[in-house]
Amino acid sequence: MSLPFRSAAAVDDEYATGRPLPHDLRDRWMRPYRPGPWRVAVAALALMLAAYLLFAALIMVAAKSVQGAGVLVLLAALVIAGTLRLLRMGVWLSGKGLRQVGYFATVTVPWQQVTSVRTAQQPVRVLGLPRSVQGQALLISRRGSALRPLMTDHNADFLGRTEAFDIAADAIEGWSLELR
Repeated sequence: MSLPFRSAAAVDDEYATGRPLPHDLRDRWMRPYRPGPWRVAVAALALMLAAYLLFAALIMVAAKSVQGAGVLVLLAALVIAGTLRLLRMGVWLSGKGLRQVGYFATVTVPWQQVTSVRTAQQPVRVLGLPRSVQGQALLISRRGSALRPLMTDHNADFLGRTEAFDIAADAIEGWSLELR
């Protein structure tokens, strides 16, 4: 007897084609890929630091140093907020347009302004550091100007995961062709 639900492999195959699934909500912002292991590892370390800061604040409150504990709680809150922003970075898609979320700035481009989305071989930065290597970058052209590369195969989400980069790039190009 076959079961009436679909396997995860079938869903992954449909995502691999670059087309959104028919039940996807077009008005909701979604990331067409998972955060990479480098980004998740840095976020986990930062949250562990925040936990240590909060524990130190608890010890300082027990030692009757409320002012020092307040500073540590504030510092822990800043670390948590920065970590959440780090996890939110990347490319987000919806029926409204394409959103490139950076650490300090976010750029949203409506689909009507997008002229092309393509993958190109070019020098890319490794994990956002000054060192450059030859790699792939997803480039978007819009009316008036071009954006910085949306994502590269050497950033925190795709370093060592070239297949995931290809799938995400195909998904973004598919959305672009369908919604322009």
